[in-house]
Amino acid sequence: MALAYKAKDKAELIEGKVDWKGRTARKDEHGGFGPSLLILGIFAFENMATLALAVNLVTYFNVVMHFDVADAATHLTNFMGTSYILTILVAFLADTYFGRFKAVLIAAIIEFLGLGLLALQAHYPKFKPPLCNIYDPTSTNCIQVSGSNAALLFIALYLVAFGSGGVKAALPSHGADQFDDKDPKEARQKSSFFNWFLMALCLGGAISLTFVVWIQDHKGWDLGFFVSVVAMFLGVIVFSSGLPQYRYHVINGSSALTEIFQVFVAAIRNRNLQFPENTNELYEINKDKEAAIEAEFLPHTNVLRFLDKAAVQTSSRQFETPNPWKLCRVTQVENAKILLNMIPVFCCTVPMTLCLAQLQTFSVQQGLTMDTRITNSFNIPPASLPILPVLFLIFIIPLYDQIIVPCARKFTGIPTGITHLQRVGVGLILSSLSMAVAAIMEVKRKKVARDHNMLDAIPILQPLPISVFWLSIQYFVFGIADMFTYVGLLEFFYSQAPKDLKSISSCFLWSSMALGYFLSTILVNIVNHATKNITRSGVNHATKNITRSGGWLAGNNFNRNNLNLFYWLLSLMSLSNFFIYLFVSKRYKYRKEEGHEVQIHGTGVHES
Repeated sequence: MALAYKAKDKAELIEGKVDWKGRTARKDEHGGFGPSLLILGIFAFENMATLALAVNLVTYFNVVMHFDVADAATHLTNFMGTSYILTILVAFLADTYFGRFKAVLIAAIIEFLGLGLLALQAHYPKFKPPLCNIYDPTSTNCIQVSGSNAALLFIALYLVAFGSGGVKAALPSHGADQFDDKDPKEARQKSSFFNWFLMALCLGGAISLTFVVWIQDHKGWDLGFFVSVVAMFLGVIVFSSGLPQYRYHVINGSSALTEIFQVFVAAIRNRNLQFPENTNELYEINKDKEAAIEAEFLPHTNVLRFLDKAAVQTSSRQFETPNPWKLCRVTQVENAKILLNMIPVFCCTVPMTLCLAQLQTFSVQQGLTMDTRITNSFNIPPASLPILPVLFLIFIIPLYDQIIVPCARKFTGIPTGITHLQRVGVGLILSSLSMAVAAIMEVKRKKVARDHNMLDAIPILQPLPISVFWLSIQYFVFGIADMFTYVGLLEFFYSQAPKDLKSISSCFLWSSMALGYFLSTILVNIVNHATKNITRSGVNHATKNITRSGGWLAGNNFNRNNLNLFYWLLSLMSLSNFFIYLFVSKRYKYRKEEGHEVQIHGTGVHES
């Protein structure tokens, strides 16, 4: 009886996970789908606090801080890019020193402080430029924010960026830590967790894109930012309440990233050594040693063979403690190969964020020129347009997770229904389609302005007689692309990354988005410079002469620039990227998971 009890107790323990007191976590007391709901809770509140910023800050920069449209778009994309690129730093600290729970908690508090500073600046007139109409070309008192007020603005913004990046860096991995891959039921729950992760984004985003944006536009930016502060505070409370229920990944103070760098250094230093005839002679620690019980072991593969030089032993090295910068174990080398193999996939996802950046900047500014009425007494803020695909996703995600995936699973035998890379590919082609739709809608909008002699109409005061809901089509198509690509990438990077790089793995997604935002800033500047004085922007009615533009995207008058051509450029770039992705994904081979002998290729599954 006692032996049976001990066996049962041992079976409930989860290797590599501990509770909040440092004891080995028990399956019946810690983790699972219940505590993961609290993790989804803070993500919903975090998106409620910040998604309004992603779509409406360009208006705040333009109307309140008096940056012109191109500069406002640049500041927003720089802010978003910085937020995502900082995920690498926070993930490194989370995996190596703080742990994922502490990293999320600290980052959320920093984000709370940044939002508080934004609310403070928006409330007091002495911290802002004097009021003026930025769209009135005759206005002479539009002073751009500068000096200490500009410093306050950017300090607040980048505190929010750091905090938001920190939450995104460690939260998905902490959520995935609540499930045991060796348990088939929990493995399926983990896949569902990533789908519900997007659902949490949609629920928080739905409130942010409607309630918070409406408050910012109609009740004041200070009150809108204060609502974000409250949302972030509630998120911290919800997340902290799960402290005794979570499973925590054990950190050991060493950096898995350092081990990856050691492989490249050792491979270069050993480049002149000869490969052994038998790959079993490559260096690996003894699996039978007690010290190696917790170590991960990966079998040798024949791809990227130049990295195998890092594990080549010589007779003089076999009886001495190896220098990790000269000799690495096979598992280290295989981990480096895994990361190197993921880089082409990573690069192919960057252009999608280029498209997303335009929906958060120029599409919002387009909406400001259009008729925003829903009824005679109620207008929808243009920044709230993304609510349409978000609402669709709220309905389609449960349908996808509970009906489509199980049905697809019966045909493919893959727990996620289709492979991660197939899911990403669907999203990439849809992002190209969304930009094509955006270009067509912009041509239609400009035609209305031209037909009604309103090319120089002042936005908001003289909206064009065309409904802002025409823009919802491009948002809708991109929203579906979101569901496929970003969730697929989170699952892909988490499943493929080495065990000690799980937090870093989610940063592949965020980093690709960061590069997309930064490249958006660069692309806008390049396009403006390249098209300066080339394309026609309209007719000067005073002189009856055709005027030349300062670039496709220059100035504040969208009726006279060439945004439609910019959208076509993005659509063609995205389509070209999709064909490159097809080649990359076809060649990619998924890593073998511990205890499994299945390799999933970009287009199918093969037993090995």
